[in-house]
Amino acid sequence: MAPAARVKTVRARINGRVQGVWFRAWTAETAQSLGLCGWVRNRRDGSVEAVISGAAASVDAMIAACHDGPPLARVVAAHATPADDEADALDREFSYRPTL
Repeated sequence: MAPAARVKTVRARINGRVQGVWFRAWTAETAQSLGLCGWVRNRRDGSVEAVISGAAASVDAMIAACHDGPPLARVVAAHATPADDEADALDREFSYRPTL
């Protein structure tokens, strides 16, 4: 398998002014445009959490995009950690999950 086709799954946490600024919808739309699957949700601490899976280069592009987010967001930090154990449980489309 070519390195570009390798599947990568990460759990991302984005902090800053990321709730109430269309961040979840932007995340889903951007991920789908990159051919990724996974989910996104708000967290009660004010952050946004997402599990993102797909071609490694596309996942990396998505994480890079999360450092900026949509126009009204003010991202302070965006961190991603491997989450390969969740890849098999993901739907093909990017979805929303309830706030946790």
